[in-house]
Amino acid sequence: MKKNFWKRLGKRLGIVALAAGAAFMLAGCGNSSSSGKNVKITILQGKVENNKQFKQIAKQYEKSHPNVTIEVTSIGGGTQYDPVLKTRISSGNAPTIFSLAGPADVKQFKAHEADLSDTKAAKAAQPGTLDAVKNDQGKAVGLPFNVEGYGFVYNKKVFEKAGIDPESLTTVDKLEAAVKQLDAQKSELGIKGVFALPGKEAWIMSDHLANLYIAQDYNGNAQKLYKSKKMPFTKNADMKTMLDLQKNYSIKPVMQLDYSAQVNQYFSQGKTAMIQQGDWIYPTVEGIDKNFAQNDIGMIPIPVPGEEGKLPVGTSLYWAVNSQKSKTEQKAAKDFLDWLYTSKAGKKDVVNKLHFVPAYKGFSNYKMSDPLTSVVFKYTQEHKTTGWAFPGYTGTSWDPDVAQPNLQKYLSGKQSWDKTVQNMTDGWAKQQKSSN
Repeated sequence: MKKNFWKRLGKRLGIVALAAGAAFMLAGCGNSSSSGKNVKITILQGKVENNKQFKQIAKQYEKSHPNVTIEVTSIGGGTQYDPVLKTRISSGNAPTIFSLAGPADVKQFKAHEADLSDTKAAKAAQPGTLDAVKNDQGKAVGLPFNVEGYGFVYNKKVFEKAGIDPESLTTVDKLEAAVKQLDAQKSELGIKGVFALPGKEAWIMSDHLANLYIAQDYNGNAQKLYKSKKMPFTKNADMKTMLDLQKNYSIKPVMQLDYSAQVNQYFSQGKTAMIQQGDWIYPTVEGIDKNFAQNDIGMIPIPVPGEEGKLPVGTSLYWAVNSQKSKTEQKAAKDFLDWLYTSKAGKKDVVNKLHFVPAYKGFSNYKMSDPLTSVVFKYTQEHKTTGWAFPGYTGTSWDPDVAQPNLQKYLSGKQSWDKTVQNMTDGWAKQQKSSN
């Protein structure tokens, strides 16, 4: 995983769960080995927001694969994933299954990555979803967990009361007009702010918001960005406009808001009209107010000049199988991943239990089970999406050490936008030069 990625991911999901997440893979790597031998699989993973569901799937899988014992550890919350994985590897306790977050991880852990190209799951993967995890030989060494999408998650009741159709906010001008209207009616609408921009969670700006503008120089391709010597950032002025809009009409003080305040405290309790987030927040919102989550939330694309009406959809995490483990362990791991994404029982759980938007073919007859994943699935099926380029800097030091602190300096008024952009582009060039 990228440096600091898992820390941010844990915060984003708003859940700190280790033991429960581990249970997931219990299901995870069941062994369908025809030899009948007992096999122990160890899994180290960091997507901890679906712990309860993973545990249910784990038990289900083990019942039908009784020859497998699975030991799972989940990393999340304030714990970074990469250091834990590195420690496990160096101590001789490397997991059978681990996770990759993009090209930088593929390079970093290449000595432990099995070729997954011939798995049923890899063959069923949607076009483009394996591009970020192909090795130097062009072999897929990762399988996508799912695809995710993000935009402005909004409160339906607030918009209805204000007389605004969120689906009509297809341009920056239309969005700005609606934001001003909402702001003028805050008291009547019962909200504290139109947005809740979490200045403390810099990844929300450096990854998701910046991606909308940085990605345009790379056609949304993470590999192109990862290999690029320079970062043009030609659309930075458009990013400034959107960042300023969120900052100016956000609950204050922006720099004291974190993910928990944004999602749990304000949005889930109806205190803000909309927030910049993705479909992954659904389990958190549902846990706070199930009725609100099921009936009163929706998501629209962030209007980006030249890319209007498109939702950014991509994959942030991939499963990898440890090539240093025995053939039996590797087979058991691959069998589980194949089961999860290609069997009838597994596919049902992917959609209904995990609330995943599948990154695989064969799900056309399935209906997404919540309003946010339904939006992502709809835009994906209609091919109205833009790519995720930010996994191209996932795993590098540029994001946590350059992009995030500079964006926070701008948000806090300590640095101009021009200086912020210069530091970000210069920092990218410096990193790329030193890494080669």
